Amino acid sequence: MPAADSRLVAAVRQRDAAAVGELLAAGADPDALGEDGLPLLCAAVASYDVPVAEALVAGGVDPFRRLPDGTTPLLRAVDGGCVAGVAALLDGTGPAVDAAARTELLDRARRWHETGTEAELRRRTGASEPVVRIQVRDENYFQDYEQFTLGGVTVREGHGEILTDLEARFGLRTPFDELVGRALASPGPGHADWWGPMYVLSRREDDETWESAAALRAHADPLPRLLAAEVLKAVADGGFMAETWPYEQRALEIFRSWAVEEEDTSVLCAVLNGLADHDTPEAEAVGLSFLAHPDPDVRCMVPRTLMLSDRLLVTPVALDAVLTLARDEDADVRKVAGAWLAEYPDNTPEIADALASLLEHEDQMARIWAVYGLARLDDPRCVAGERLIGPVDPEEGPDTWMLDGVRRYEERLRDGTARAL
Repeated sequence: MPAADSRLVAAVRQRDAAAVGELLAAGADPDALGEDGLPLLCAAVASYDVPVAEALVAGGVDPFRRLPDGTTPLLRAVDGGCVAGVAALLDGTGPAVDAAARTELLDRARRWHETGTEAELRRRTGASEPVVRIQVRDENYFQDYEQFTLGGVTVREGHGEILTDLEARFGLRTPFDELVGRALASPGPGHADWWGPMYVLSRREDDETWESAAALRAHADPLPRLLAAEVLKAVADGGFMAETWPYEQRALEIFRSWAVEEEDTSVLCAVLNGLADHDTPEAEAVGLSFLAHPDPDVRCMVPRTLMLSDRLLVTPVALDAVLTLARDEDADVRKVAGAWLAEYPDNTPEIADALASLLEHEDQMARIWAVYGLARLDDPRCVAGERLIGPVDPEEGPDTWMLDGVRRYEERLRDGTARAL
């Protein structure tokens, strides 16, 4: 094996996508085989290493290459049940997927989905011992999976979304009820098989989809109502650049009346989230009506209804409401209120005192918002507050512009432009 190919094998094993791309660009053989005699793409697929898979396909590795067992790397990705893995291989191949390959991929995904992950895994492996299940998080798509291991084979339960994604890619319009059924058969929001159908439906943006989703509002089960709220919001958001978009006004009307009658907390939060996209007195009035709601998750949504995109609703009523929430008994409610107050354009002692009260909040992000807001208001308490933030994870923390608030305040002090409360 040439030295470049050996380095490529090592880079794949070490999950070094950058090195993989560099070696392929420098002339390493994209058809090089791993120690198991299979294309390196199969190793990336088996380990759910999406970045390396992307680099290999971009460098010329063929995901449709037929293997000795009759499969292809792409079929193996479908078997593995990772949506991001399948997408990585397909995105690198361009739009041309022949009819035979489309049928093969769809049939493969459909069998896994309809048979069930554990049942199909047992059929394939012939193993009878208990299956090992763990929960995993796909950071590529921010989706949750249940991962199954049996007979030395590991797969993830994302076949429903893979099927949904393949149908959409290949121009097939899956019936509304079928997509809803797939979503409702999943463990729920956050799971890959929930998100996929919701996303496909939200992209249709037509009357048939809108009316079918709106009809689910009357469903006795809260899960279909939750799905409906998410789809309707996404469809209404789809035309935000258009001067006239028929679903924006429809969404305002349905969410405004729906919020008043919805009893399930999760659904109500989704409805209020949809209502929050509408900067109208009616929407704001509905949001304010939940200021004293017994569930803190609902109270957390009130500041969201008092803004449009990144613009706060600047009115005395809105400010008084959020100042009330900043004193709420629930820590999450106080955190959300603090983030809202930190961006409020007025400079008042009440806002500054409310932010100062959050400097020792248990949540680091709440403390960061408080310090940022005080610094923006030129309140000297931001300096001592900054020391209470603690070490910030560069991967998880906020943007630098927030963390630099105190530095900018001190610069204004030096040049004499800081405002006094």
